[in-house]
Amino acid sequence: MINGKSVTAIILVAGNSTRFGKNTNKNLELVKGKSILSYSLTAFDENKYIDNIIVTLKEQDMQEIKKIIEKENLKKEVKIVIGGNSRQESVYNSISHTSADIAIIHDGARPAIKQKYISECIESMEKFEGATVGVKSKDTIKIADDNNIITSTTKRSNTWIIQTPQCFDRKTLLDMHEKFKSEEVTDDCMLLEKGNYKVKIIEGDYTNIKVTTAEDINIIKEFL
Repeated sequence: MINGKSVTAIILVAGNSTRFGKNTNKNLELVKGKSILSYSLTAFDENKYIDNIIVTLKEQDMQEIKKIIEKENLKKEVKIVIGGNSRQESVYNSISHTSADIAIIHDGARPAIKQKYISECIESMEKFEGATVGVKSKDTIKIADDNNIITSTTKRSNTWIIQTPQCFDRKTLLDMHEKFKSEEVTDDCMLLEKGNYKVKIIEGDYTNIKVTTAEDINIIKEFL
């Protein structure tokens, strides 16, 4: 809780892990004796502002993830929610299962998230309806058309690679999900952008990578 407002952490592990290449949920992969999900769970469990946690998963992973949750002996209450066919549906299902004032959403496959960024994201809710962790792009980013022809170049100093967690006034996010449910979005910040809300970027660091392919396991071992 922060300034009298309750906070629910939502950890998303309902993706298909297609690019991981093992026909298994990458969040269940062991790194240094613990599942990738375990690192994300304990990070949010230890944060001073978090009141409770929702884990959003596929039904076929439920029993294994329940075992992980029980093994960690978490201090916060943990609720399990079945995800949808897309990230958008999974988030909507999750924010519909909590009455908290603030929802902070995290990819379970980002196990190296630091307490500092979780807290700063939540603290920014004093001034904004939405916030996200991100890092400045190290590379020049080009915008191309459908034929892969460059149409413009972004200003590098203003170009960000967006990560999670992303934090929102829960009611605002719920309203935006319902208003734009027929439109495909790749993250929840896009929904607030469509509603003309200001979303704050919290500058994070490059260790907060998302495990996407099997090769990422070796990288994340170093960061952890």
